Amino acid sequence: MSLQSINPATGERIARYEEHTPEEIDAILDAVVAAQREWAARSFEARAGCMREAARLMLERRDEYAGLMAREMGKPIEQGRGEIEKCAWGCEHYAAHAAEMLADEPVQTDAWESFVTYQPLGVVLAIMPWNFPFWQVFRFAAPNLMAGNGAILKHASNVTGCALAIEALLRDAGFPADLMRVVRLPGARVEPLIGDPRIAAVTLTGSVEAGRAVAAAAGAAIKKTVLELGGSDPYLILEDADLEAAVSTCATARLINSGQTCIAAKRFVVVEAVREAFEQGLVAAMRAKRMGDPMDPFTEVGPQARHDLRDSLHRQVLDSVARGARILLGGEIPEGPGAFYPPTVLTDVAPGMPAYEEELFGPVASVIAARDEADAIRIANDSRFGLGAAVFTRDVERGRRIARDQLQAGSCFVNAYVRSDPRLPFGGIKESGYGRELGLPGIREFVNIKTVYVG
Repeated sequence: MSLQSINPATGERIARYEEHTPEEIDAILDAVVAAQREWAARSFEARAGCMREAARLMLERRDEYAGLMAREMGKPIEQGRGEIEKCAWGCEHYAAHAAEMLADEPVQTDAWESFVTYQPLGVVLAIMPWNFPFWQVFRFAAPNLMAGNGAILKHASNVTGCALAIEALLRDAGFPADLMRVVRLPGARVEPLIGDPRIAAVTLTGSVEAGRAVAAAAGAAIKKTVLELGGSDPYLILEDADLEAAVSTCATARLINSGQTCIAAKRFVVVEAVREAFEQGLVAAMRAKRMGDPMDPFTEVGPQARHDLRDSLHRQVLDSVARGARILLGGEIPEGPGAFYPPTVLTDVAPGMPAYEEELFGPVASVIAARDEADAIRIANDSRFGLGAAVFTRDVERGRRIARDQLQAGSCFVNAYVRSDPRLPFGGIKESGYGRELGLPGIREFVNIKTVYVG
């Protein structure tokens, strides 16, 4: 069997990769275990040197890697360059701060000495998606490699070229050659890998359905997991919002990565008093975004990553319209090759519609009317997801109160779009998953938090 990379802008096959056999997987696991033991014995300073070199090489190769992402999953090339720069930032951040984040912590007890120490857990299986082929990996890898862990990377099949590029990059940066290895497998072959005793823990970024399956398999093997799953982020537009700024931010937030991100703005919950003005502004802003060849530096919206994903998104739009939603912009599959879908705005979105209940993983904005602040908060929280949320208001204290105390999500922003940051923990609640990546909580997810008591 083989895995294929298809250019979503043209439909042309880029490459074919043979799946690893069970015997090859077994050898890879043994190699990573051995490399991790050697790596864990190195000092933080030594690990940081490799991590800084990885950051340097990424910046040196950013055009190469951005082009690879554009060809494999359709990311507009300027956004791809930005993704590589963010990966380098993450590597630099953990190179600089991992030692202090994982330093021994003395605890006063009746012992002569007692302290908490943070030790590597072992080899972590990382099951990663295609939408941010480099950042999703380094979001996990930078803190975990600095913590002394090793990794098996099972990347999405359509970005196998990106996975192999990351593997080669780490070797070039001076990491042990087998510290993080790619396994070429379809999703159906992952469960036995989760149960393998050489795997200490599992992290997944993917769909809710994939999360359930991974959590069940890891639970059966009594292994820790971190799950970052779907999202249907609400953006609350209150009556006192700066509409011009809100519209610009919301359009950008909906169309980053051609709308294919778990923390993209998806549901725009707008207080009725400003709904018409917001809709007009959002339609104009999204209409102005340039859709086209992802290799063109002026392209802002590329194709969807696969044709089947584009077609599924369109069915969600049509189903929502059949149930009473109205199309203000877009909503039609363009003629010609490629998995393109235009920026689309739906209004009159209500419960029972896919645009209200489900995650729309593409450039489709759902506008939902609210009576007032309380109603907007109720609608925002009326979701099985809880990854990110944002609120727009000129009253910063009002926004802070709503974000801190009333929105049910792992990341809540005020007058800004939701994004991940190496300095801050990232993750969700409800069906958006559990556990955290990044920040102090993230680097401590996959370590042995060990108590040492000296009598």
